[in-house]
Amino acid sequence: MNRRMLTKAEEEAAGEEIEVRREDQDKINKFSRLHQHELSIEEELKGKNKEKEELDDITTELELAEEEDLVPYKIGDAFFHVQLPQAQEMLGVSGAKVEEQIDELEEKLGVIREEMTQLKVELYARFGRTINLET
Repeated sequence: MNRRMLTKAEEEAAGEEIEVRREDQDKINKFSRLHQHELSIEEELKGKNKEKEELDDITTELELAEEEDLVPYKIGDAFFHVQLPQAQEMLGVSGAKVEEQIDELEEKLGVIREEMTQLKVELYARFGRTINLET
């Protein structure tokens, strides 16, 4: 009779459970919180990219306007008529702010994903196939 060593996955399949320690549960909870934060940042990033695209479209539209035209510019809930050069300058500032916000969000997302990857490695090493951390 040929006996072989069981792999960790086979042992688990045979019904042997791995004890979930407090530190394991803390890692699982942290992974879950990071995943939720990742989803909210992705949603915010999607909104900022849409806003940037709209600002780019408006900037392109203003290139067709005459230099002496008054342009309606929205500030808060109100529209003000401003000179074309002033509107273009204000759009440039708004575009730069949005780009900066996009960069910050992408950086946060990168940090979160790195941390999630590290937690995945640690948790899969401990629990193998008995845990599913795919998002």
